[in-house]
Amino acid sequence: MRRKSAFKLYACCVPVRGAVRSTLCDLQRQTYRFIPNALYDILTQHEGKTLSEIKRIYGSKARPVIDDYFKFLIENEFGFWCDEPDAFPALDLSWERPERVVNAIIDIDVDSSHNYYSLLHQLDKLGCPALQYRFFCSITWDQLEVALKPTEASRLRSIDLIVRYNPDWEEEALERLCLRHQRISDIFVHSSPVERTVHVRAIGTRILYLVQAIDSSSHCGFVHPRYFAVTLEGFVEAHHHNSCLNRKVSVDAAGNIRNCPAMARSYGHASEVPLADALARPEFREAWDVTKDQVEICQECEFRYICTDCRALISDSANPLSKPLRCGYDPFTATWKSI
Repeated sequence: MRRKSAFKLYACCVPVRGAVRSTLCDLQRQTYRFIPNALYDILTQHEGKTLSEIKRIYGSKARPVIDDYFKFLIENEFGFWCDEPDAFPALDLSWERPERVVNAIIDIDVDSSHNYYSLLHQLDKLGCPALQYRFFCSITWDQLEVALKPTEASRLRSIDLIVRYNPDWEEEALERLCLRHQRISDIFVHSSPVERTVHVRAIGTRILYLVQAIDSSSHCGFVHPRYFAVTLEGFVEAHHHNSCLNRKVSVDAAGNIRNCPAMARSYGHASEVPLADALARPEFREAWDVTKDQVEICQECEFRYICTDCRALISDSANPLSKPLRCGYDPFTATWKSI
């Protein structure tokens, strides 16, 4: 260790303090590691200080622990020693996007009668780059193609499909579907007899078979490590906006426009109200700027910038800033319970 040099975290490695422990989020490798709050304090409160200065602050008894901390950081390539720490600026956490909508959901059940061409045309005008189709009922290949056909000439960059398991659908057929529609990022096959993941290696698409049945919009809002997204875009957005609802628009299975299909308030039927008109209403956008730093309990959580928030299903319906109902994590004990 260079005692006269200062330690500098790589800009993509950002510490987040929690109630009893912290995380160090590596936004380049899209992973996180737990660190003690004491190390978080060293990295933030004493940034730019030399090792000797830090050891002097904490006293002789803490020196072996401090050495272990920096050994851990160096071995895991979270930072480096340097003589000019000011030459390495911190990550810019500002968030700006030109699109009026950044993601959309369209739900489909046995009674749905969406005009996909109209909806896709409107989403294009709003600049929407990401769409999720959620099929709650069994469908045919023809029905799936009817929904996907209007996306071929759209500006969408990614499409997620949630479809019900059909024993007659061969894995190779789903792979061919992905090759025909290469905007598909993931296919989630719910109600499957077994859980497994298939990779369409030619284009990087995943087909994830899930045992869980997803038969309505109520199957959302779950907070769990498997849903964490340690990405630069999501991390930065979560500092300023809601990690689920920001610039989202949805059309539920009945055709009603909502911010999220699970939210109670509707802003009219998509056959009668343009999506842009619904978005223009201030109340539609109220939840967009509710960050985890504002939500009770979540504001003390070390995962708050990498998890998905839910304002549709909250623990106290009378308090819009209460924690998500389906989060079983307690940041004050660092323990999970089943929900």
